[in-house]
Amino acid sequence: MKRSFIREILEHTTTASISFAGGLPDSKLFPHLALKEAANKVLENQSSLQYSTSTGLTSLKEKIATQYSKDGFATTSDEILITSGSQQALDIITRCYHDRKITIEAPSYLGAMNLFSLNHLEIDSVSLAHDGIEIESFKKSLCKTRFTYLIPDFQNPSGCTYSQEKREVIADIIHQKDALLIEDSPYNKLYFHAPLPSISLLIPKNSFHLGSFSKSLAPALRIGWIRADKKLLEPLIAYKEAMDLHTNGLVQHILDAYLEKETNYEAHLEMLRDSYHDKMLYFTSILNELLPSFIYNKPKGGMFIYGKFKGIDTTILLQKCLEKEVLFVPGAEFYTHNNITNEIRFNFTHSTKEQIKKGLTIIKEVSDKMLS
Repeated sequence: MKRSFIREILEHTTTASISFAGGLPDSKLFPHLALKEAANKVLENQSSLQYSTSTGLTSLKEKIATQYSKDGFATTSDEILITSGSQQALDIITRCYHDRKITIEAPSYLGAMNLFSLNHLEIDSVSLAHDGIEIESFKKSLCKTRFTYLIPDFQNPSGCTYSQEKREVIADIIHQKDALLIEDSPYNKLYFHAPLPSISLLIPKNSFHLGSFSKSLAPALRIGWIRADKKLLEPLIAYKEAMDLHTNGLVQHILDAYLEKETNYEAHLEMLRDSYHDKMLYFTSILNELLPSFIYNKPKGGMFIYGKFKGIDTTILLQKCLEKEVLFVPGAEFYTHNNITNEIRFNFTHSTKEQIKKGLTIIKEVSDKMLS
């Protein structure tokens, strides 16, 4: 089993490094004091240290279900399964459907691709357009697989946002084929202008909608979930029980206490959206100034900028930039084949503005030498 390129590169990151590589939130924006207050409150009760249920803390599931319902996607707590991050959610689902083929985007999330391979799913990749997956190719692929994994909101790695029209067409195709959708949505709260309704809302009996607090609160919490029809969730519970009995109960209690004050989370999300939008605009302004030949589309939310150079092998570019302690991810890592040589994913949320300017300056200097 091949290790994740991104996890490996993070292990080589030092305090002197400038990293645009991992999907890291800005650690200075974590709600540290509010979470500390919630933790102190929870630890006053010894029962918070006891075993919990496999499906998750009921009151936390209710809060997540309430958020779905407020967003227009009617949901009850028994349609939520708490997991150890959305990565475990993916693992549970693909173990349950291990004998299937699956349609994914190209490029796609590396962690999902690794899991699909590990769980012996045969992958069929379909290219992304600027507004979502290419429909005719998607339709042909789904006829063969009847199972698909999509990231419609600020896609990882491309930053692409599916249009409302494509969401509706995709939902209709999945419904007609009686197929299943895994809709991965860890970035959906990180929009810069306005959110779009999920595809799952249109086909609730044919979808698993995955969410996480890793990007919107703090990755170390490792709290994610699956939102699905009860009939779809039922067979997954046995896999969850066998894996870990239950997700970290103490952290569930802490998060539940934090979410008791609804204004905590809403204010935090507004602050994140403003900060990340500002960072994205700064990053793209420096890109335009220093690397005008880099072709990309501005993301409408999320954490990534994705694009391509002309005439530069970005894997070689990374090797040379590593010598100067600047990191990013070559686009080849996000495809099932590795014949894409000129694409890059940049994370813009983790670095300071000073680091962004310095890091992109180094990339310009190195790329100029490669072209000379």
